[in-house]
Amino acid sequence: MVPKSEKRFIRLNLITLVVTLLLILAGGIVRSTGSGMGCPDWPKCFDQYVPPTHVSQLPADYKDKYVAERVAKNERFAKTLEKMGKAHLADSIRHDESILEPETFNVAKTWTEYINRLMGAITGFLLLGLTVYSFTYKGKANRIIVLSVANLVIVGFQAWLGSIVVSTNLMPWVVTVHMLLALVILGILVYTYNYANQLHKEATVIMGQLVWLKVLVFLSIVLSVVQIVLGTEVREAIDAISKQMMYNRRHSWVSKVGDTFNYHRDLAILVLIVNIIIYKIVKDKFNGKEIALRVGNSIGIVLIIQIVTGLLLSNFALPPYAQAMHILFSTLLFSLQYYLYLLVYRTSTYNQQH
Repeated sequence: MVPKSEKRFIRLNLITLVVTLLLILAGGIVRSTGSGMGCPDWPKCFDQYVPPTHVSQLPADYKDKYVAERVAKNERFAKTLEKMGKAHLADSIRHDESILEPETFNVAKTWTEYINRLMGAITGFLLLGLTVYSFTYKGKANRIIVLSVANLVIVGFQAWLGSIVVSTNLMPWVVTVHMLLALVILGILVYTYNYANQLHKEATVIMGQLVWLKVLVFLSIVLSVVQIVLGTEVREAIDAISKQMMYNRRHSWVSKVGDTFNYHRDLAILVLIVNIIIYKIVKDKFNGKEIALRVGNSIGIVLIIQIVTGLLLSNFALPPYAQAMHILFSTLLFSLQYYLYLLVYRTSTYNQQH
């Protein structure tokens, strides 16, 4: 019998996981529509909690004002990097001329970014509630408490890093770190959800060994993370190319990315092959009632959607809706693969029992 307090934690954990994925979707929409600098300051938007709807609501010198604020904030960030021994990164921020380019007010981009920030705030409050509820496991499963608290701290750091993403005018390496931290947050949520669910369940027992399945699922997770990093770098290259071409000839942008795009495309083939093998093993080892098989089926569906959106991006001039979906399903694929790994890792085999 699962206590009500634990059921409440598991339910909120799942809700937080879904909302976090929706936040990533919102971030993908921001990226695909070029709305990342829709709000030139942080945490407010144009120094307001509810952003303006017309340029007349802004002071005449708003462009210079926010450029000056960004420069000052970036200088503080550069000094922090120097103290960490990252002088070359500090210099790259100080000499990035794009930071000095003022952002013109665009109501659609402003509200797109603002909604993204609201989603971030909601996610933060959900994680705070999850941390409070995690104390129901005190003395029973202390790792849930530790991980929930750690996730709350990471989200706080992620929010600060989000402000750096804005102040550095979407500096590539900062955006990549921002994305990787999102995966860490998702990973912790998946782990605590699975661990809390398994506390009152017997371990699944199957015939045969699972060593190769564990290795392959772990490999699939690593490949997915590499793919996400490469995809982020492709997106950063696209941003630079589009700016150089004055946002004209959109159909030619992908062809100008070079090797990074080729690596990203070719690695997708390996990801597909590995996941097909995984699905075959899962289908052979687990019957239709097992969660592992359902997760395996979900991975197959997500992978197909991911491949389709990738083909749309590369062959149809980067449609914005496909960009947002591609980002969402890449992180959903990572989450499902990690969940499958946790399920397989806990599964016992008949040979080990006797």
